[in-house]
Amino acid sequence: MRTLILLALAGLGAQLVDGSLGMAYGVTSTTLLLALGTNPAAASATVHLAEIGTTLMSGAAHWRFGNVDRKVVTRIGVPGAVGAFLGATVLSRLSTELAKPVMSLILLGLGVYVMARFTFRGLPKDRLGKPLRRRFLAPLGLLAGFLDATGGGGWGPVGTPALLAGGRMEPRKVIGSIDTSEFLVAVAASLGFLFSLGSRGIDVVWVAAFLLGGLVAAPIAAWLVRLLPPRVLGSAVGGVIVVTNARTLLPNDVLYVALYGLWAAALAYSVRAHLKERKAAGTEPVDERQPVGT
Repeated sequence: MRTLILLALAGLGAQLVDGSLGMAYGVTSTTLLLALGTNPAAASATVHLAEIGTTLMSGAAHWRFGNVDRKVVTRIGVPGAVGAFLGATVLSRLSTELAKPVMSLILLGLGVYVMARFTFRGLPKDRLGKPLRRRFLAPLGLLAGFLDATGGGGWGPVGTPALLAGGRMEPRKVIGSIDTSEFLVAVAASLGFLFSLGSRGIDVVWVAAFLLGGLVAAPIAAWLVRLLPPRVLGSAVGGVIVVTNARTLLPNDVLYVALYGLWAAALAYSVRAHLKERKAAGTEPVDERQPVGT
């Protein structure tokens, strides 16, 4: 019973972070299952089965709060589903250990860029609203979906910083679109795991515990991301990307703690800059969240 409560709380916390920052549900949940002794394929299958429900609820909530770009969802989600199905079916024969440091280094660079750009410049407006092309979204979705299934998480950590770095979508639209399209990835990955593994190693009670926690958190996260200023949200997402991927590359705990301090300083700077903008504009807050053309 204690394990089920722990799993439900982990699902709630993971979905709260994922729904508000666009990443971390799969990574957090899979890490916990591996720590409990679950084999990698079964752990990823369990998480993706739970994600069918949590991503559906999260996507509906983000859609309700206007955080979704419909065209981006389909253009990245369908290739993502293909990649996830392929990743799920080959996980038992594929080792991603060699690729993990390389991917972490790339994502770390993206995270530093996103955090610095939003912290010091705020929401970039020079390219805001320009359409994202299929030739960019399709390969991105295919890669992110494949890594998500094989690594137990990767859809958000790969997709969110890539879209943010492009500067064509405001952060809440990026997060909402990534979370909504993840439903397609979760369904495809689950089908792939069931096709290749059957039900071996999958505990439906554990799936239900993760699902319950995630369903509670999904609408709260979608509401929260709509209220957070884009500048602060961008700094927060960039920081998550940096500290998550730095763990793979930095063996020194002191340096890792220092990164948390740097992230906290960036958030504080973003909050002060946002409040300064509000004050300069008078009593009305600066509305950086303009509608994005689709």
